[in-house]
Amino acid sequence: MKQYSQACDENRDPILAVLKEELAGCYRLLEIGSGTGQHAVYFGKHLPHLTWQTSDVDSSHPGINAWLDDAQLPNVRRPLSLDVNSGRWPDAEFDGVFSANTAHIMSWPEVIEMFNGVGKILRQGGVFCLYGPFNYGGQYTSESNERFDNWLKSRDPLSGVRNFEDLEKLALAGNMVLGRDYEMPVNNRLLVWKKQ
Repeated sequence: MKQYSQACDENRDPILAVLKEELAGCYRLLEIGSGTGQHAVYFGKHLPHLTWQTSDVDSSHPGINAWLDDAQLPNVRRPLSLDVNSGRWPDAEFDGVFSANTAHIMSWPEVIEMFNGVGKILRQGGVFCLYGPFNYGGQYTSESNERFDNWLKSRDPLSGVRNFEDLEKLALAGNMVLGRDYEMPVNNRLLVWKKQ
């Protein structure tokens, strides 16, 4: 069944503007947590030089495939089964990884596993683009992000808006260095690390 996320439509153009710049030298990208599949279809259409590999837990695959069936894009691949808890990552190298609105949904141990996995599959010189809300110095960047964090934790105490500094430590452990920190609409950011 085809799922729809209004947030995907609202944030796709600002994200695309960054991806066009940051992924210009990339040709094979893994999306972690493809969700509805909307981002994959939209970005795949506008970044035809990229082979866009979708992935998510198995329960999300029917929805992703519904979007792919409609779009029929030659450069967007059927979803891989990827659960960061499993420790099983694609047996391949990618020169780009993209993930949107995942770090605050995952538990902290799952975020650690995501960064560990990205560090292993990203080739030297490749980029990891992570979109979402983040705290800096343990402080919220807006009242809306604080409300969002409280709402997340009321649903799942293990979820929540992550601190940039904690993510930076995980990236450095995976030999990834921050390239850019983009300010995005609605108090979100797009963080871009480069594998050394």
